[in-house]
Amino acid sequence: MNRTTLSLLGAVTALAAVTGFAAIAAPDGGATGGAKAASAGAAARLPVERSSLLCPAPSGSDLAETTYTAFTPKSDAKGGAKGGPAADAKDTKPGKAELVPSANSKNAKNAKKPTVALTEPGKPVTATASGSESPALVGTADGALAPGWAAQQTTKVSAGGSRGVLGVSCSAPDTEFWFPGVSTAEARQDYVHLTNPDDSAAVADVELYGPGGVLKSDAGEGITVPPHSSVPVLLSTLSSTRVPDGTVHVTTRAGRVGAAVQAMEDKAGSDWLTAAADPSGSVVLPGIPADATSVRLVVFATGDNDADLRVKLAGANGSLVPAGAEALHVKSRMTGSIDLRDVTKGEAGALVLSPTPGSRGAPVVAAVRIVRGMKDKQEVAYVPATAPVGARSTATDNRAQGSVLSLTAPGAAGEVRVTASAGSGGGEPVVKTYKVKAGTTVSVAAPVPPGLKGSYALTAESVSGGPVHAARMLQLPEDGIPMFTIQTMPDDKGTVVVPRAQNDLSVLDD
Repeated sequence: MNRTTLSLLGAVTALAAVTGFAAIAAPDGGATGGAKAASAGAAARLPVERSSLLCPAPSGSDLAETTYTAFTPKSDAKGGAKGGPAADAKDTKPGKAELVPSANSKNAKNAKKPTVALTEPGKPVTATASGSESPALVGTADGALAPGWAAQQTTKVSAGGSRGVLGVSCSAPDTEFWFPGVSTAEARQDYVHLTNPDDSAAVADVELYGPGGVLKSDAGEGITVPPHSSVPVLLSTLSSTRVPDGTVHVTTRAGRVGAAVQAMEDKAGSDWLTAAADPSGSVVLPGIPADATSVRLVVFATGDNDADLRVKLAGANGSLVPAGAEALHVKSRMTGSIDLRDVTKGEAGALVLSPTPGSRGAPVVAAVRIVRGMKDKQEVAYVPATAPVGARSTATDNRAQGSVLSLTAPGAAGEVRVTASAGSGGGEPVVKTYKVKAGTTVSVAAPVPPGLKGSYALTAESVSGGPVHAARMLQLPEDGIPMFTIQTMPDDKGTVVVPRAQNDLSVLDD
């Protein structure tokens, strides 16, 4: 079962009461028994009533300074996502959204006290933590705060082995994750963090794949994650084989978990690698900055067939094929990689992978390792393949300076509306619309709310045209090092399609 399936199941359960209302009160206002009401089997798109998010433990460094930011976008007058049908506002409870420390944190006695608590949509809230003992966070949102609820954990480490900016969008629990782009090389320390949000233990398997296929190991099988707790697993302990480019596959035998990889690299910095989008024949990796000095693409073929891929860079003026990297062949259940060096040539863009003509279109997952700066002044970040913006997506923790928004239309042209929210300490929202030509990338300084105080959120909504993929780069330079982190912006799944139903008293007949 993939992430989409699991989230839909949870949302359908949570929406039982709302579904009953929608069946009786048709959108056109007609009474039951009317011509349109007769089509009660048609589905309606309704806001979810409960969301879950998990944030991994930020850092093992005593120098770590972490900021948490949580946000729920404002809904339209009907209580749903802007521009989408929804239940009436009177049926949406005010709700609450909280992130609390995991039960196995060192400050477990305060586990019931929220680290971050959100009370209203449209305005972000923040919290800070220092040092190596900051725990993983487990959170839920319900009512009006559930649809589109988003949170980010941003950690800055000024020195040491994990030096850099580590940013991660807190993610929903699931039963399966793919992480291309990991490594067990001597210079890397990669941990996969597994967090269990539920009341019963979860059991997870962690498989590691290199260029030659699966790396045999028993150490990654049957890892128990206690209730409301988090477990880090050092990938180099799973196998004695050292691979510079690998792929991790996390599945659960029991329960569900949140998963993210913390990648720390000697002399190059550190960041979080989040799960790639579900396997597909074509994938998009947005948000590659214009000044990238090194871009390395890692791809894994998840199916039984080899994958033959065309590689293109969608830039400001169109798509081009990187010289010497026109195509990539990846064998079934193996990891392939290619060094694209400074492929952007001073022009921000996105990598677009698609099947070569005549190939089978085998499903793949992919990620890129991006470096900015040179020698001892470099910093690293990771971007996985991501789903389009869809109806709506949000990136939290934007600052007055240093936030860059990247929008890519890999196929047909698209239009996206972007809302910069009020600030956590003040400011007024502002809305801008961006048109993205087919096969191009628009990279702009993120719009800033007038009168901004604190940090703010960026919410993108598809307006028209083809799918648009988005990413946000946050730059926090220090001592000449271009420290940065990049978060992708897939659809937040704040609404769900729910079948309409009518009462049928005939089931009570003998």
